[in-house]
Amino acid sequence: MAHGHKNNDEEKVIFVGDSRVRKGSGFITPPDYTAYPGKSEAFIPNFLLKEWMVGVVVLVGILVLTISEPAPLGYPANPSASVIPMPDWYFLFLYQYLKYPYASGDYVLLGVLGVSGVAFGALLLAPFLDTGKERRFYKRPIASALMLLSVISVFYLTNVAWTHYEHELEASGQKPEHIQREEEALEKHEQGLPTSSAPGQQQEVAIVDKDDPAMETYKKAGCIGCHAADMKGQGNAPSLRGVGDKHSQEEIVTIVKEGYNGMPPMYDQAIAQGVTDDEIIHLTEWLAKQKAEQ
Repeated sequence: MAHGHKNNDEEKVIFVGDSRVRKGSGFITPPDYTAYPGKSEAFIPNFLLKEWMVGVVVLVGILVLTISEPAPLGYPANPSASVIPMPDWYFLFLYQYLKYPYASGDYVLLGVLGVSGVAFGALLLAPFLDTGKERRFYKRPIASALMLLSVISVFYLTNVAWTHYEHELEASGQKPEHIQREEEALEKHEQGLPTSSAPGQQQEVAIVDKDDPAMETYKKAGCIGCHAADMKGQGNAPSLRGVGDKHSQEEIVTIVKEGYNGMPPMYDQAIAQGVTDDEIIHLTEWLAKQKAEQ
């Protein structure tokens, strides 16, 4: 505002503006980080917010998958069965690492909390510790070397754990559960039976001649310890209902005397329980009658 000539009668007021000042339009959005050469976007909150959004999308996808495709139930738990414990494939490298002497036994606390804590802690703090502007991997030898060493270690430990597991299975004559399921499904498919064990899709096979004296021999010989009193099996032991569809009487006798598919020979144990050879023959004949359709 400027004042003109001032006299006693009136005062003239003149308003002047500057055309070089633009009219404001509220909040001015700052330029994107790409407008500044050599700079990158802030980790907090810009980059972290994007990561969270991607994580939410992935989590929703996993939830939808778990709801639409429920995990199949495994075989019933059997504490007396000889099973080689194994974690899921994505934990194999940690499983193998904890086998080493410096990470187990007297040093288990160091192995579980010490080394693992330092490794995962460094991964968590990496964005705060590595604040350099350079993003080309060959210009960051320390960070790139550590990353490459970590990847190689994970692949190596995973391979060693799985190879050792296969050797243990071969030495003990065991078969993993998924292989047993595949073989059972293949046998059922060849016999024209339903391969799924889902409720309502597979009819239960009844016991044939359950009042036969062979049932008492079945209990006396100790068969119920693995195959259960209802002959449905438990643990890694298969069901004997419908076993006649898979094996003949001669094959069942061979299984009793020589074992089968990880099952040890049971002939000597049955004799020790007071079972006679005639009773074993009658038992195998009765088992051969256990068929799905009568």
